[in-house]
Amino acid sequence: MATTSIRLDAALVSNAEVYARVLDRTPPKQIEHWIKIGRIMEDNPDLPYEFVQDALLAKAETTTGNFKPYERRTKRTRGIRD
Repeated sequence: MATTSIRLDAALVSNAEVYARVLDRTPPKQIEHWIKIGRIMEDNPDLPYEFVQDALLAKAETTTGNFKPYERRTKRTRGIRD
């Protein structure tokens, strides 16, 4: 992935440094995270932030193999569609 230098407001970078420290990211990665979330939220204004955050977490879990496959716990019964 190519990198590009851009000028950012000092207050934004300072704020990103604080969040990055708390969330164990680098300031550039924190800014990238905010950009990703902002883009998703603008593309999907009807979705709550928590849903978007959970979807990103689920995607990361499947990418890393850190998930448990769904297993049906109840016996399937015939329904309207059957």
